[in-house]
Amino acid sequence: MLKYGYFAMLLFTVLGSFWLEIALRVRVLRRVGRVALSVLPVAAVFTIWDAYAIHRGHWRFDPAQIVGKFGPFHIPIEEYLFFLIVPIAAIMTLEAVRNVKKHWPVGDEAQ
Repeated sequence: MLKYGYFAMLLFTVLGSFWLEIALRVRVLRRVGRVALSVLPVAAVFTIWDAYAIHRGHWRFDPAQIVGKFGPFHIPIEEYLFFLIVPIAAIMTLEAVRNVKKHWPVGDEAQ
């Protein structure tokens, strides 16, 4: 069961925040382009950082806690999912707070 530890953390993140999409109608997932512009550049930077750190031996992933499937640069699939799920969950949380506080401008809307 420990082998699915990273996936369990990702599942808890999804369960803890993705319900906001429905319950508070934050509509983050409906704005795919905006989410992609927010998440993908940062995910790319962290992917490069991970690849470098793994290659240099600065860190590794515990084989007992990952399923053993790897993407490019020998990075576990769970890590790629982390780079997508966690930022989207953060955006959903921010949008939920904005929804409750009513008209709280952030980002490009604050100008």
